[in-house]
Amino acid sequence: MAETIPLLFLEKAKSVPNIVMQYSKQGGTAFKPTTYAELAIEVATFAAGLLESGVKRHDNIGLIADNRKEWLICDLAILGLGAVDVPRGCDATEQEISYILSFSECPLTIVETEKQLDKILAQKKNLPLLTKVISLDNCSAEAITRAKNAGISVQSYNEIYTAGAARYAKNPQEYAQEAAKGKRGEMATIIYTSGTTGEPKGVMLSHGNFLHQVETLPDRLVLIPGQIWLSVLPVWHSYERMVQYAIIGVSNTIAYSKPIGAIMLPDFQAINPQWMASVPRIWESVMDGVNKSVRQGSSTKKAIFGFCLSVGKNFANFRNMLLGRYPNFGDRTRVFDVLTALLPLLFLLPLRGLAEVLVFKKIKAKLGTGFVAGISGGGAIPPAVDGFFDAMGIKLLEGYGLTETAPIVGLRSQKRPTMGTVGPALTGTSFKICDDDGNDLGLFKKGNVLIRGPQVMMGYYKKPELTSKTIQADGWLRSGDLGMIAQNGALKLTGRAKDTIVLRGGENVEPVPIEQKLVESIYIKQAVVLGQDQRYLAALIVPDQDTVLGWAKENTLPYNDYESLLGQPETRELIDYEISQLVNPKTGFKIFERILRFELLSEAFVVDRELSAKQEVKRHAIAELYEKEINRLFKD
Repeated sequence: MAETIPLLFLEKAKSVPNIVMQYSKQGGTAFKPTTYAELAIEVATFAAGLLESGVKRHDNIGLIADNRKEWLICDLAILGLGAVDVPRGCDATEQEISYILSFSECPLTIVETEKQLDKILAQKKNLPLLTKVISLDNCSAEAITRAKNAGISVQSYNEIYTAGAARYAKNPQEYAQEAAKGKRGEMATIIYTSGTTGEPKGVMLSHGNFLHQVETLPDRLVLIPGQIWLSVLPVWHSYERMVQYAIIGVSNTIAYSKPIGAIMLPDFQAINPQWMASVPRIWESVMDGVNKSVRQGSSTKKAIFGFCLSVGKNFANFRNMLLGRYPNFGDRTRVFDVLTALLPLLFLLPLRGLAEVLVFKKIKAKLGTGFVAGISGGGAIPPAVDGFFDAMGIKLLEGYGLTETAPIVGLRSQKRPTMGTVGPALTGTSFKICDDDGNDLGLFKKGNVLIRGPQVMMGYYKKPELTSKTIQADGWLRSGDLGMIAQNGALKLTGRAKDTIVLRGGENVEPVPIEQKLVESIYIKQAVVLGQDQRYLAALIVPDQDTVLGWAKENTLPYNDYESLLGQPETRELIDYEISQLVNPKTGFKIFERILRFELLSEAFVVDRELSAKQEVKRHAIAELYEKEINRLFKD
């Protein structure tokens, strides 16, 4: 395997020059192909333009953009010159961008649009080192003038590319020569994740962190050169980024789409991909779309669908038993499973064939003619979703990882998936389950998940103390997750020991800053934000009793007792208004960080029940104590 990601790419440009590397729409609706050889020239040309702009080895270069053809060109160009990119999506707030670029000391930043330039200009006083911006889309003359007055020179991607073309013509091998200087252990990127205090942490990932997965993922997946991946996830996230590198490693093709049904499903038909990296929410939306279509149909259609789905689920269950696809935590007997499953499976076989013809074949056709599997990460697949697609014969392979592990550490095998788990650790990677004191619990016991392997990060940028808290001296990384290991080494995740919430769409949410904001309201005493593996955030709210009672008196609101007051529509409207005013984009929160539902609790959280001795929220205790309330919050 090559020493660095750019060297891997250059190897492929020589060995498979005519295989399409990218399908992109480039301003239109039809996919346009770019081969490995063509992309290599574009990367080398843009890299030459960066050299003309003064980019040097080990510079940190900002990259504020979403999925598009130029993102990978910028990434490979920066890395090939020995620089480090610092990526973020266009949904980032100006405060986030300011912190990331200033903390990383970026002298140059690539942005997608003028809107991202405006965010930088609004925070220019906090960015004294930033003097150059490259915009993928052209900026207005007025914006360029404003930037110049603020001490920033702005050039378009096309201008940099044109300058690079002249340099490339003089020395076409310059990019390859620079890339040849790279080493596997050198830093490739700094990807920022949110911290519990709201301050982002910069995860330093090396070329080797990514390349280990490129080398080992083919152990789990049967990947054939020329196969197509539909790209719908944010490319600046470590997950989709890793997928792009894996695509290069196996001479595959990437087609850029969006996680919106009206765009994604037609793209499936147009491009006929074999693979798609995804998050649970995407598959949940597909399932909801199928169910909605059925509900709108005739009673006959509903009955046929219900029967076929029931047959499919039962067939999948007995097939999984027969083939040993369920995890064994010391509670299964292989012989018993085989004997139990064999006869029902034979009975269901013709019915499953009928269901395929009547229903499943039509649904699978929406994914094109050659779809192999979806690789799901960024949160646990809900069992109902997993079972729904398994019943239809649509394969979902769940994986697991963290930004701090670049990110993939485990993945279900394509040939022998272990249902309900994230599969065993990748080759060369290890899982360990420990108690709170660090003692190894072995198989079948629930505890803290620790990870060790070549993909574990270099550390947090300029935060050695935080790094040492996360990575032990012996190399084991504390994941913050809870889980247990099955007999075959497959990991089943059972919860989270840390506070970070991962929504079904793969969005990472730190609840503490939101909770801290909520209690700024005079009407809210305590708040706990919830939403792990859900579609949205919700909250348990403990109102400030005296203030709410005073408000009720002032407004002459009738009620029998305090609990009945909390159930009044007027009280819920009050709290709903407070939440909406405190947590919104104007106060620095993203759209997916909004609180969509809440429950009002009449009794305050207390130490040794909901709170620790340090007055910190005991989230696992709250999950048990308020199970009914939480279930109501996420009930459709």
